[in-house]
Amino acid sequence: MTIAADDAAQAPPAADPAQVTVVVVDDNAVIRMGLRSLIGASERMRVVGEASDGDEAIRVVRETQPDVTLLDVRMPRRDGVQVTAEIRAWTKVLMLTYSEAPEVVRAAVEAGASGYLVHGQFAAHELERAVLSVAEGSLVLSEPAAAALRAAWAIPAAPPVARHAILGLSERETEIMEHIAAGSGNQAIAAACFLSEKTVKNHINHIFAKLGVRTRAEAVSLWLGGS
Repeated sequence: MTIAADDAAQAPPAADPAQVTVVVVDDNAVIRMGLRSLIGASERMRVVGEASDGDEAIRVVRETQPDVTLLDVRMPRRDGVQVTAEIRAWTKVLMLTYSEAPEVVRAAVEAGASGYLVHGQFAAHELERAVLSVAEGSLVLSEPAAAALRAAWAIPAAPPVARHAILGLSERETEIMEHIAAGSGNQAIAAACFLSEKTVKNHINHIFAKLGVRTRAEAVSLWLGGS
């Protein structure tokens, strides 16, 4: 079929394969809109999807397999640390959040994040530079995140026995908590511990109750903090 000159002029431009593809994940619609605007203003990046919670993030990333995913830490359904462990096989992850707690930064990096930026601590051009660097395989940390990570790693992690004694976990719960801190999902934990997923979920519910937390991110934060 021949395309008329007028039709060709109105056709949308083809995607540039040299551009870095990005998925934006944040439960705040205003933040997502702002990030889309920043990325859209760059000739070297383009948004190929977005999500507002952890489950949706995994689905969108699996479908689009972007070069880089901008990911918030605290979200409904699954937190950013959990999501990072799930999607790192399909994309590079750049955490983009308000939290600069040392234990959270450490948990994110250990789960597979390639970068960590703190909102309000970087300019628009620095975001572009960070996305491009992560896409190329570099580890990128904003100064607050780098300082937090140094602080987290300066304190040796307490041995599992000491942690479970202090926090009141059983040996099985300690084993499962170690898997959670390593970024494993319920299915992987079940396979490693020779348990059913239902049993793993029950153990996790008991762990959360004992630790006084509601999400995996909070549990990991407390666990890695050792207090």
